[in-house]
Amino acid sequence: MRIDIRLKYIFLVSSVGVLGACGSQQPKTTFDSEKRQYAEQQNPVEVIILQKGIFKKELVNNGKLVALRKSELQFRVGEQLEKLSFRNGDAVNAGQLIAELNPFTYRQQVANIQIQLKRTRLEMQNILIGQGYNTMDSTAIPPHIYEVAAVRSGFSEALQSMKTAEFNLKSTRLLAPFSGKLANIMQKQYDNVNAGTTFCTLIDDSEFEAEFRIVESEANDIQLGGEVQLIPFSDQTIYKGSISEINPVIDANGLILVKAVVKNPGGLMDGMNVKVLVEREIPDQLVVPKSAVLLRDNQEVLFKCAHDTIAFWTYIQTTGENTTSYSIIAHPDKGGVLELGDTIIISGNLNLAHESKVNVK
Repeated sequence: MRIDIRLKYIFLVSSVGVLGACGSQQPKTTFDSEKRQYAEQQNPVEVIILQKGIFKKELVNNGKLVALRKSELQFRVGEQLEKLSFRNGDAVNAGQLIAELNPFTYRQQVANIQIQLKRTRLEMQNILIGQGYNTMDSTAIPPHIYEVAAVRSGFSEALQSMKTAEFNLKSTRLLAPFSGKLANIMQKQYDNVNAGTTFCTLIDDSEFEAEFRIVESEANDIQLGGEVQLIPFSDQTIYKGSISEINPVIDANGLILVKAVVKNPGGLMDGMNVKVLVEREIPDQLVVPKSAVLLRDNQEVLFKCAHDTIAFWTYIQTTGENTTSYSIIAHPDKGGVLELGDTIIISGNLNLAHESKVNVK
């Protein structure tokens, strides 16, 4: 009997404990609903007001710099290199001595011809005395008599030989024909130099021509004197120049050779590869930053903003491009609409969809 009472008591306590535990749990309804609640995405954007203005159309080409004055210098005679005053990259002034050959042989030639000249002069004087003339003054002797005496005595030939010898002696000195920088000096002092072989290159690097080519359809976008921007591939420095020459011939590849002159403040070199930008101003265009235009399904679109809260996408076409901007029109076949005064989203638009809510910063 006592055992049955104890069992009933244990069962009763266990039941109360279970009920108490169940009663202590809180309902999950509030938490789950908060977790599932839609948190509206914030889309901060920047905008501009669509207006018409001047669009600077750019033609982008690759070109190469060529010095306006560049000369390959040569010795007209051959001999051992006795003196070399400069190295590659050194600047020289017009008339300055660059290098000199050993002049001994050519000095000897001049000295020998001077002796020959004296001897033939005496011979000519004897001939003229025999003709009754006691002077060597050509103005006092009939021209045909003076010429015959000069030829018969060998005096005319000696004079010509003297001019050649003096020229050869002078040619042992290589002088700079203009101011510039030296390049391509390959020989060293005491090397033998051959006549007519290029000894060095002199480059006037104060001014360059950029040579580049444009396609036939771009011919109307350039004109003589038009401004260009040159950007070397080696850095992003911008140099300004002007178009100096347009070759009026289209080559076999449908290209036109164009040249532009640019001053060198320092940093440009002959043969340097550059990017050439040619600008042409087109008035009365709808202009937007490049960041405003997106590709969706291979179509160009931009987002307009209504009431500063909702984004609507619009199909467009770009009619021109430069480094920072596009000129645009509404796409005529896609129902695009653009009006002056539209609010155009220019940033924060990458993940927008049609009728997305936005926050204008």
